[in-house]
Amino acid sequence: MKKQQKFIVEEQESIQDCLKRMREAGYMPVKRFEKPVYKENKNGEIEVLRQEIQFVGKLMDES
Repeated sequence: MKKQQKFIVEEQESIQDCLKRMREAGYMPVKRFEKPVYKENKNGEIEVLRQEIQFVGKLMDES
């Protein structure tokens, strides 16, 4: 089993839902990354579409 795993907050998911999904998989969050997702308009301008939030989870001890 992996010691660390990445979890991305899905578009229709809240941060709390993602953290719950991590716990259910046996991981606890140790890092959080946010990065913008861009899109290019028809006129060539770039705009931020949304923020992508990603957690790095560490495998919890089973003891």
